[in-house]
Amino acid sequence: MTIRIYLAGPEVFLADAVAAGEAKKAVCARHGAVGVFPLDPIDSALADAQADRWYAIYLRNEAHIRSCDALVANLTPFRGPSGDAGTVYELGFMRALGRPVAAYSTVAAPFTERTRAFLGDAARRRADGEWEDAEGLSLESFGLTDNLMLDGGVRASGGIVAVRDVPDAARWTDLAAFEEAVRAIVAACAHG
Repeated sequence: MTIRIYLAGPEVFLADAVAAGEAKKAVCARHGAVGVFPLDPIDSALADAQADRWYAIYLRNEAHIRSCDALVANLTPFRGPSGDAGTVYELGFMRALGRPVAAYSTVAAPFTERTRAFLGDAARRRADGEWEDAEGLSLESFGLTDNLMLDGGVRASGGIVAVRDVPDAARWTDLAAFEEAVRAIVAACAHG
């Protein structure tokens, strides 16, 4: 059986999104899997019937996810300290389906450090030494790649979070961490 992997990530926003998807699908093929990119066509009568383009996109992405055996999510920080919100949703959706998930990031700094940098002077230490924001809300300080629910969901499914620190210019094109995640998810599916 050929494993179908949904390729979740903010690459859909790149000017060359289709080329980015093709590069990721080529990595999957090298490992005996089929990569399914969110922009790939898929038959969906429900999506075709929608007047709102955004809702049709949502329905097609959900159909893609349901058609796959596993998911690899790009959790590289996107427009802030955390992964792309849509990618995070897709990871959780696949996890809720009970299928294996893996993730990767091309930024090695832990979530706490990235959040502190994002908040700047609004991040401050509490008397107990923990960090909080300007509203007094604590910052996660577990040394994880992203929010504990993401790292936890990946671990609970038997997946990995692969991390490689790459130069900013290559953060959306360097596929070394992605390939590590693909290898791991293919192995997990083969043994699962």
